[in-house]
Amino acid sequence: MDKFVSYDKMSKKEKKKINDEKRRDWNGVSPVTKVVPDSKKVYKRKPKHKNDDWEQ
Repeated sequence: MDKFVSYDKMSKKEKKKINDEKRRDWNGVSPVTKVVPDSKKVYKRKPKHKNDDWEQ
């Protein structure tokens, strides 16, 4: 039977094993930030009215 060793006194390899077991996975979801392709709030560089004659 193995002896109990506190987490602080464990080796780096043993700590890594425990940490890897505790970490959860993303269940097939990509953690990368997603961007909505056709959002209305997208910044548009083109002028709203191309042939606007208000300034004449």
